[in-house]
Amino acid sequence: MSPPTEPKASFLSRISTRRYQIVSMDANHEQQLQELESFQNHVSERFSDFISPSPPSDPVLSIPWLQNLLHVFMSCETEFKEVLLTTAQISKTPSLEKVFSEMLDRILKALDICNAVVNGIESVKQSLRLAEIAVTALKQRPLCSGSVRRAKRALTSLLTSLNADVKDKNSSKRRTTSRSWSFGQRSNVSKNWSAGKQIQAMVANLVLPRGAEASGPAMPVYIMTSVMVLVMWVLVAAVPCQTSSVPVAPLHLPKNQNWASGAVNVQERVGEEMKQKEKRGGGLMEEMQRMESIGLSLMEFTERFRFPTEEEEEVEEEVDEMSELCRRMEVGLEDLKRQVRAVFQRLVKIRLECA
Repeated sequence: MSPPTEPKASFLSRISTRRYQIVSMDANHEQQLQELESFQNHVSERFSDFISPSPPSDPVLSIPWLQNLLHVFMSCETEFKEVLLTTAQISKTPSLEKVFSEMLDRILKALDICNAVVNGIESVKQSLRLAEIAVTALKQRPLCSGSVRRAKRALTSLLTSLNADVKDKNSSKRRTTSRSWSFGQRSNVSKNWSAGKQIQAMVANLVLPRGAEASGPAMPVYIMTSVMVLVMWVLVAAVPCQTSSVPVAPLHLPKNQNWASGAVNVQERVGEEMKQKEKRGGGLMEEMQRMESIGLSLMEFTERFRFPTEEEEEVEEEVDEMSELCRRMEVGLEDLKRQVRAVFQRLVKIRLECA
């Protein structure tokens, strides 16, 4: 009797199927690695272009600099979603579900920060109105005591809103303690809410994937989350938000990894600005710092002004500079607000797609 052929064929079929599955798994893993490498290179290139542009870049924390940083974020986010479409479909594990859950929680905190930043931008625009009042008053010719008093009132309110050091006749140098731009006074957010605390919560337990996870979907999620937290931190440092204190260097980025070097550079630059300006409560936007400097100089002029005077030309240059600064900020702040809202919408979309 000849041996049966059916079992043999079935066995060979199973071997073939198993071999196909192994090849398929290898191909999928290879695709994962390629996608991850491509994403890391993209993040690295975008940050490299940002920190070392040609021609030279705008000042750190200036409105154009912040706009460019948001462009970097949105470019990375677009690439991230492409990677996610591939890697998340290939690998669905409980540990990955946990990674996504933590990312969604951090996105929720980022959305709150975006709202606070938009409110902060609106408050800075209110400060512009005060600067414009002072400029209009000091441009009057001949310059009279009434115009100077009007300018002084506007400058006092302006410098208070900027939390500047102010001198007046009846007191020594003092630092104001209240901020007219307080986001808590203009929204339904709890007074206990703090943008700085949100940043600290986002950083908590944000750790670099190890072992097998370092070559899987958890890695791009970690990279994109780190970029998101970095951008939110920079916005909170630059724009006056409701916060008690902004951490100087919240992220522990892996300096040895190529994608992180540019992000580390950004964090170090902003950290240096915070230390130099000795401001830990936000509002480090370069244009705001310049407005404060000019405002203090103009305030000193109003203090020593006596009518009639021949000192009008003495402040002409600074008045013109303040006027031009207001003009640029009016346009720049509106564009920045529009970008922050665009980032908000991107984050909402990620949250909906990954939930």
